[in-house]
Amino acid sequence: MKKIMMIALVFALSGCAELQQIANQYPQLGTLGNADIAAGLKEALNNGITKQVSKLTATDGFYKNQAVKILLPAELQKVDKALRGIGLSSLADEGLKVLNRAAEDAVKEATPIFVGAVKNMTFTDAKNILMGSDNSATAYLQSSTTTALYSKFNPVVKNSLGKVGADKVWANIITKYNAIPLTADVNPDLNDYVTDKALEGVFKMVAVEEKDIRTNLSARTSDLLKKVFAMQDKK
Repeated sequence: MKKIMMIALVFALSGCAELQQIANQYPQLGTLGNADIAAGLKEALNNGITKQVSKLTATDGFYKNQAVKILLPAELQKVDKALRGIGLSSLADEGLKVLNRAAEDAVKEATPIFVGAVKNMTFTDAKNILMGSDNSATAYLQSSTTTALYSKFNPVVKNSLGKVGADKVWANIITKYNAIPLTADVNPDLNDYVTDKALEGVFKMVAVEEKDIRTNLSARTSDLLKKVFAMQDKK
């Protein structure tokens, strides 16, 4: 029993030492509770996921949002120009639209992965994020979810390209382009390209919400957000 009590005491003292170290590092946090700070950061991230990432899953969530709209890779820009040059502008427009449609469909898979990352945030993570830069929370999500998101997105994007008809549209586009005299044949990997661009769009929109909460007082829509982010205003 004495050994157990000694072990418990060691852990308790270690915890106190860690908290004191953090308090010394961030005196502006004052007496704000650990649970409050962690809960406030989680609420801010969940707001970003709910308000911004969910917008990307709607029709035209990518296609009509200039901040995240997926444009053609360099290899396909010459395809687009060539098609328009022979009167196939509508086909070129459709090719661009369906790439964005596939991303909109795939992003629906992001939310559960984000929610898991937010739940796993530690007290130390929360402190560092709160007192960090305007995109610290986004960077945390990016570092802790990118691998899982890519693994999840890639097969979903492939399936989505088929679901929205992008595979057929682009098969038609590439066939027509490759038939144009004096052009070099192309065979782009649209799956990897759309996956990368979908991920870029997701993190860009989370960053929009995070910056808003950090810099716009009216975006702090709960007492908890107001209390927690008032601390970072003093840094």
